[in-house]
Amino acid sequence: MIYTVECSFADSHSEAEWNDFYSLEKLPALISVTGFHTSQRFRSISDGCPVYLAIHTIDGLEVLMGEEYRQKGGGNFARWQQHITDWHRNLYSDIGLAPAVGADEILVLCSSGPDPLIRMGLEPLAMHAVALEKFPEHRWLAVLPRANAPLVESIVDGLHLYAPMTEQLTSPRPLSTASTK
Repeated sequence: MIYTVECSFADSHSEAEWNDFYSLEKLPALISVTGFHTSQRFRSISDGCPVYLAIHTIDGLEVLMGEEYRQKGGGNFARWQQHITDWHRNLYSDIGLAPAVGADEILVLCSSGPDPLIRMGLEPLAMHAVALEKFPEHRWLAVLPRANAPLVESIVDGLHLYAPMTEQLTSPRPLSTASTK
C-alpha cells in the first residue's frame, strides 16, 4: 500500500532545520519500522498543493497503528507541530512499490484522471484511497523526465509536480503477501 503524508511549513526561520530532521532522521527511522519498504520525500514545484510530500510503501494500515511505528516514526513532531500546516495523510490501494524518482525526474500526481498523464506519454499508476483521510479518493502518479516539467504544469488543473528532496530509501525486508495483491 502507498502511504502519503503532505504538509506545508509556516516558519521560514526553522524550515531548513525541520527539513534536515525530516530527511536525515525521520525517513531513516521510518524505513526501520517493520512493514515500511520504501520512503522518499519531495518538494512541490507547482502551486495549489502542500509544499512537502512523503511517499512510503507499507504493508497496510496496521503498520501505522503499531507500537513500533509510534516509537520510531510517528508522533515525534512535537518540536515542529506548531509550524506544520495543510497536513494530510492517506493510505492508497496497492500499486506495488512506490516508484523511485531520480534527481533528473519529477513525480507527477493527478486527481482528475489518468488521461492527462497518458496523453503526455506517461504510464500512470492508479491509486484508490482506502484509509485515513480518503481524499482525494483517486489519484494517479507517474514519473516524468525533469526536462519535460515546464511543458506539463500548464496542461491540466489538478496536476501537481514534485521534485525529489531525497533518494528513495528501501528496506531489505520483503513485501508481505497481503500488500502485493
